Amino acid sequence: MPELPDITAYMTAMESRILGQTLERVRLGSVFLLRTVDPPLSSAEGRAVAGIRRIGKRIAIGVEGDLWLVLHLMIAGRLHWKPTGSKLGGRNALAAFDFPHGSLILTEAGSKRRASLYVVKGEDGLRSMDPGGAEIFSSDLDSFRAALSVENRTLKRALTDPRLISGVGNAYSDEILHAARLSPVTLTSKLKPEEWQRLFDCTRSVMTIWMDRLIGEAKKNFPEKVTAFRSEMAVHGRFNLPCPRCGEKIQRIRYADNETNYCAKCQTGGKVLADRSLSRLLGSDWPRTLDELEALKRK
Repeated sequence: MPELPDITAYMTAMESRILGQTLERVRLGSVFLLRTVDPPLSSAEGRAVAGIRRIGKRIAIGVEGDLWLVLHLMIAGRLHWKPTGSKLGGRNALAAFDFPHGSLILTEAGSKRRASLYVVKGEDGLRSMDPGGAEIFSSDLDSFRAALSVENRTLKRALTDPRLISGVGNAYSDEILHAARLSPVTLTSKLKPEEWQRLFDCTRSVMTIWMDRLIGEAKKNFPEKVTAFRSEMAVHGRFNLPCPRCGEKIQRIRYADNETNYCAKCQTGGKVLADRSLSRLLGSDWPRTLDELEALKRK
């Protein structure tokens, strides 16, 4: 799912292309994308774009008359900039927003249709779209800690809950926890004051580094290859590759459609965290340390 750095990059690229431009037409390739009926989608057509805002992981395009088109890309939704009037070809093309100098195309890979489009009116409508998570760069340490401590959860789960923290998902949570040298399964209630400070600082620094990098790229070209897996990342998507800090192989915990990547040496004191499916299979034979894991692989 596109996270804060990716969403910011999209917005940067969109501002130079659609801000002040008239939204001439909206074409839907899937009726399931639009989740509201009032105001009607057609009421946004023929109006100039007055603003672009981020609401959590959503992108809100505001047009004259205080109408807002709110896009949630979910996991597989992506935006593309194409010549004006480009056809909505293929089952993955969900919508086109036509402007005088180009069309913003929304696609979604896969068979599941999770991306959504809402049309809302005014600030009250925008607030109804906000999951309520604390904003990283407008929070101090105390408010950051308070947000993540609302419930006693693992750090991984707390960081990726949009009701607690805004804009952090699976990929960047891995990067943040690696930078902070914290285990993804540590409970928020167990963090020491110095660990809270480290987590807060690393959350800001990791997101800043990636926002600066992706915004810089978006100023040159529209971000057509938004992905959760980037070669410059320290741990996310790097299972079995060496940790850039210590050289040990990156480990993972797999669950549902996601996986958590971490360095056992840097983050868990050398302990290999149990992968739910494999640990059930291996039972008492599950390796507890990196040495045991390597010995198991040699069998």
